[in-house]
Amino acid sequence: MNAVFLAGGALAIFLLVHLVPWLFDVHGIRSVPGPFLAAFSDLWLGRVAAAGYRSEIVHDVHQQYGPIVRIAPNHISIADPTALQVIYAHGNGTLKSDFYDAFVSIERGLFNTRDRAQHARKRKIVSHIFSQKSVLEFEPHVREYVKTLLHEWEGLFKKAAQGLSGTEGEGWLGRDGRLWLDCLPWFNYLAFDIIGDLAFGRPFGMLVAARDAADVALTDDGKSKLVSFPAVKILNERGEFSASMGVLPPWCRPYVKKLIPWYRRGGAAVSHLAGIAIAAVTKRLDQGDYRVDLLSKLQEGKDDDGNPMGRAELTAEALTQLIAGSDTTSNSSCAIAYYLAANQAVQAKLHKELDEVFGSEDDPVATFDIVKRLPYIEAVINETLRIHSTSGIGLPRIVPSGGLMAGGRFFTEGTILSVPSYTIHRDPAIWGQDVDAFRPERWFECNAEAIQRTFNPFSYGPRACVGRNLASMELLIIVASVFRRFHFVLEEPEKKLEMREGFLRKPLACKVGIKVRDV
Repeated sequence: MNAVFLAGGALAIFLLVHLVPWLFDVHGIRSVPGPFLAAFSDLWLGRVAAAGYRSEIVHDVHQQYGPIVRIAPNHISIADPTALQVIYAHGNGTLKSDFYDAFVSIERGLFNTRDRAQHARKRKIVSHIFSQKSVLEFEPHVREYVKTLLHEWEGLFKKAAQGLSGTEGEGWLGRDGRLWLDCLPWFNYLAFDIIGDLAFGRPFGMLVAARDAADVALTDDGKSKLVSFPAVKILNERGEFSASMGVLPPWCRPYVKKLIPWYRRGGAAVSHLAGIAIAAVTKRLDQGDYRVDLLSKLQEGKDDDGNPMGRAELTAEALTQLIAGSDTTSNSSCAIAYYLAANQAVQAKLHKELDEVFGSEDDPVATFDIVKRLPYIEAVINETLRIHSTSGIGLPRIVPSGGLMAGGRFFTEGTILSVPSYTIHRDPAIWGQDVDAFRPERWFECNAEAIQRTFNPFSYGPRACVGRNLASMELLIIVASVFRRFHFVLEEPEKKLEMREGFLRKPLACKVGIKVRDV
C-alpha cells in the first residue's frame, strides 16, 4: 500500500511540475508547434542532446513544423536568418541561459559567464589578444607545426614504402602508391600542439609522438600529482556531457550526474580537462622566461580599474582558449579534407589556384599574407563551415524585460530563444535548392548581403567567437599547405562523414589515401 501511495505521489508531482506550467502558459507559447513531449518536459531535448545528433534532429523538426518550433517547455528555436540580428545583437539585452552553467570549471570564463558586466570586463582584457595585428605574431608558430605535420606524413610514406609501418595510426601504403590513414587524429594532434604552444608556451608533443596524450593535474597546485590522459578523448566527452547536461533543469543536474553512469564519466572529463589547463599553466609560469603567447598577453591585460586577472581566472581563460582553439580547428580541418577528397573537381580547382600562386616555391608551408587573398580557398573553407557548422546547435538566449520581436512573432520576458546554425545554413531561399551539395561556387553566385546575414560559423554579436581571426588564419595556412603538397581520395567514396555532436559537431573518422603531388 505504501509503495502504491509513493508511486501515486511521485506521479502527481511529476504531472504538477510538467503540466501546470503548460496550463498557465506564462510566456504565451502554447500555440508554438513542436514535438509533443517537448511542450511539457526538458526530457525530449535532453534525450536528443545525449544521442549526439541534436542539430540534425532539430532540423528535421523545423522541416516538419516550420521556422518557429518549441523544443523545450520554455525554449523556442527560430530557423529564420533575420532572427540572428535580433536575438544575438549588441544592446538588445538578451543574456545567456543557464545552459552555460554546465560548462563551468575552475571558474567562469569568457565563454560561460552570464553576467553582462563580467563579460564586458573579461572581453576587454581578452579581445585585444585576438586582433588581426596580434594574431599575426602567432603565425610563425602555426607554420612551424604545419611544417611538422607535412614532415611526419612524408616520413610515413618512406616507412610504408620500406615495409616498416603497420599500426593503424601510421597508415599503410597500398593501391595507386597512396598512404592510407585516418587523418582525423593527425588534425587533432596538429591543433593541440598549435594551441599548446600559443596558449602555454610549449606543444603537447602529439604530432611527433603521433599519440593523444597530455599531463593532467589532479591537484590544484598543478605540480604534485600529474597523470597522462588522452586529451582529445577528454575534450570530446566533456563537450557531450556539458551540452547534454545544460538542457536539463538545474535542480535535477546533481541527481542525474550522480545516478547515471554516462553523466558521471562526463563529470570526470570536466575535471580532467580543467586539470590539463592547471598543469599547463603551472609549467608555463614556472618557466620564468618571457615569450609572446596567449598566456603572456592574458597576464598583461587589465580591466578598467587597472586590475589584472588572478591565477584562477587566468587558468580558466587559458582553458577556454585550449578548448576553442583545438576542437574547432581540428574538426573543421578534417571536414575540409573529407569534402575535398569526396569532390575531386573541387580539389583540382583548389590545386590549380595554389599552384598558380606558389609555383615552385621551396617553402612547403603557405604564408598567411598570400593565402588570405585567394578567393577559391576561402570559398572552400566557407562552404565547409556552412555544411559542417562548427557549432550547429542554437545558442540559447533569455528574452529581456519588455520582450522581443523575432521571426515575426513577439516573445515575452524570460522566454528562451535560439537560432540553429545548422538549419539556417540549409535555407534554400539563401543558398539555393542544392543546399546539401558541397559546392564552393555558390559563394560567387548567391546574394552577398543575404549570405552575410545568414552565415554564422563564429556566432554573432557581443558573444561571438573572440578567436575568429586566429581560427581563420590557422585554417587558411593548414588547408593551403596540406593540399598544395598532397592529393586526397576517400577510402570509401560512398561513405558519409560520420560525426557525433556535443557542443560542437565532431567527425568520428576520416579515412583517406594521400599522395605527394609533383609541384
